[in-house]
Amino acid sequence: MSNYTNGLKTIVCDCLGTKKGERAIVICDRPLRTIGLDLFDAFVTAGADATLCEIQPRKQHGEEPPSYVADLLKSADVFLIPASKSMTHTQARKQAVMKGARGATLPDVTAEIIARTMAADYAEIKRRTEKLARIFKGAKKVHVTTMQGTDVEIVIEGREPNLDTGVLTRPGAFSNLPAGEVYIAPVEGKSSGRVVFDASFSGIGMLSQPIVIDIQKGRAAKIKGDRGKLSRMLDAPGPNGRNLAELGIGTNDRARITGNVLEDEKVMGTIHLAFGDNSTFGGKIKVDVHLDGMVLKPTLKVDGREIMKNGRFMY
Repeated sequence: MSNYTNGLKTIVCDCLGTKKGERAIVICDRPLRTIGLDLFDAFVTAGADATLCEIQPRKQHGEEPPSYVADLLKSADVFLIPASKSMTHTQARKQAVMKGARGATLPDVTAEIIARTMAADYAEIKRRTEKLARIFKGAKKVHVTTMQGTDVEIVIEGREPNLDTGVLTRPGAFSNLPAGEVYIAPVEGKSSGRVVFDASFSGIGMLSQPIVIDIQKGRAAKIKGDRGKLSRMLDAPGPNGRNLAELGIGTNDRARITGNVLEDEKVMGTIHLAFGDNSTFGGKIKVDVHLDGMVLKPTLKVDGREIMKNGRFMY
């Protein structure tokens, strides 16, 4: 059995704990049709009552699917969404989980990513992620710096950390797959500083040169180095697209920087910041965009406590 086939089985049987007779829904689009079909087949092999639905690709990460797809998701016991544009930060996904469906999104996933990252020790990732989340619980401020020039203070007071462990066996459980991060919605309008994104960015891929974003009052006030592409994507749905939406810290030791942010944001020893929607994980901004950028080798202080230095955990 290939690593890819093993990875599919891990997703359906180990991460989701799929049971015989459960209603399983796979939502995919044309670029991810093959992987969607493979996950459908894995559900069938596990004994689920499976349905495969292919939709037209969305224009942007975080854009809502058609209403009938939202209704389909709400009817599921378990779901997987391999699609070229992420449905993670959509009301359709959020409402399905609130109805008790459990599942995962796999935006722009590849067979290679599944083969490599689903071989990780997810029990250890869960332990590592939970330990990190305990540090963030009740914290007020995070200070991030790098040798490349990042220097930003992020206000998180009153916000709860979210855990992406990959263990999704309880009703209402949700994650990206591959998994491995702690993420939190910064308080709107409070954070400030400069961030140098030096690895990859959603909608762009690997960066040939850094993208520098000056954050003022919780918004991307100035963007340099993107040749206008990132600015256009964030501005397309309106001014809230520039909201500083997320701070995330990767905890997956098998993940690698590839230019695919689905995997990149899980890389242990990195952080990512996202702009746009945060309404699905504790924030107040609802907008049809959510784009993540990667920062390598950060030093991270939580309420003055150094928990990461140049990309190495210190706790």
